[in-house]
Amino acid sequence: MKSISLDITKAVSFLDEATVKAYEPKAVAARKALEEGTCPGNDFLGWLHLPSSITEEHLQHLQTVADTLRENCEVVVVAGIGGSYLGARAVIEAMSNSFAWLVADGKNPRILFAGNNIGEDYLAELTAYLKDKKFGVINISKSGTTTETALTFRLLKKQCEEQRGKEMAKKVIVAITDAHKGAARAAATIEGYETFVIPDNVGGRFSVLTPVGLLPILVAGFNIADLVKGAADMEKATACDVPFEQNPAAVYAVVRNALYAAAGKKIEIMVNFQPKLHFFSEWWKQLYGESEGKEGKGIFPASCDFTTDLHSMGQWIQEGERTIFETVLSIEEPNKTLLFPNDEENLDGLNFLAGKRVDDVNKMAELGTRLAHVDGGVPNIRVSVPALNEYYIGQLIYFFEVACGISGNILGVNAFNQPGVEAYKKNMFALLNKPGYEAESEAIKARLANEK
Repeated sequence: MKSISLDITKAVSFLDEATVKAYEPKAVAARKALEEGTCPGNDFLGWLHLPSSITEEHLQHLQTVADTLRENCEVVVVAGIGGSYLGARAVIEAMSNSFAWLVADGKNPRILFAGNNIGEDYLAELTAYLKDKKFGVINISKSGTTTETALTFRLLKKQCEEQRGKEMAKKVIVAITDAHKGAARAAATIEGYETFVIPDNVGGRFSVLTPVGLLPILVAGFNIADLVKGAADMEKATACDVPFEQNPAAVYAVVRNALYAAAGKKIEIMVNFQPKLHFFSEWWKQLYGESEGKEGKGIFPASCDFTTDLHSMGQWIQEGERTIFETVLSIEEPNKTLLFPNDEENLDGLNFLAGKRVDDVNKMAELGTRLAHVDGGVPNIRVSVPALNEYYIGQLIYFFEVACGISGNILGVNAFNQPGVEAYKKNMFALLNKPGYEAESEAIKARLANEK
């Protein structure tokens, strides 16, 4: 099998050779710290050898539960937020028909995502849509008290029981949660739901290769064995004993950190020329934003879908403040073939493209854009992916995960915690008068009164 590959030539041209070389020993030490568990956050390194540790028995258990959902549901709602849904959604959207929401194939249940916002209209419309559907729920929450997900699950549990009866609801509601503690674990035990465990040593944004991601992907009808194989092969390709120059994750981590520290590039834009990768970029944004944005440090992760966003963001990228660089995800070979037709009248002047594949036009748009952006002062890293399938998506997932761990260690932050995420929650609970937040509530009331 081929592998994803990295082209850094249009990025290192913005750096001097000595700067890049100086980062090499830092990357080697950073990768070693992950392997030996000596880095900050070392109690959350369970993802590091996860791909190679997944057993056939585990995959078969997932398959059995997925089959139950597939046989008994037209729709399965994945309730989760952040890392509890983005990885699954990234893979499912990448592998699905772009118009799956319009084209029911009769084989696979429709996968919907909820619990990732507190939109009343969204939830009202979701529950209305489900009223005449045979639906099930995959509830993903380590604690069971995350507001967005817990609120959604309460609504869906009640509706599922009322529509399908308690016994069927017990069959089509699955909990992915903590092994022993938390509200979600308690509810699953009381109700008798099938459960899977979120490992204690795997944080949400690194959890796509646990049941958090694997079960929804399997229910959607995709091959998780290939996904895991791709990740396991990339685990080998980025191992601690792989020489630096042959380790794509270490090289990527070095180039992005050198651009950040030595060239003043504070924003990384994840770019794709394949619309199916939109949610992959969303997953990547959380992975890097939540891992590195600490202590006043960290590259800001953004994303664009090209060529679409070239008609909205292209001007800023080409000529705006020179604090950005791009990482381009490029799919070498699309899964479909579509030729550009000839038109006798040729009113649009495009007959020079007649007979070419649409992807040929897309590839030239990609190359032309990269050249223009480099000329405009935007360094470009290119990640080339042989094809869009489960195996190569598995490679991509692990590549970015291990590169993130290396990068965080180079930056000198704990890449595996997220203390800043709690700030908004504390204020929200205080404003809602949640028991236990009385002091915070009074402080916020006083602050708001003073601001008036």
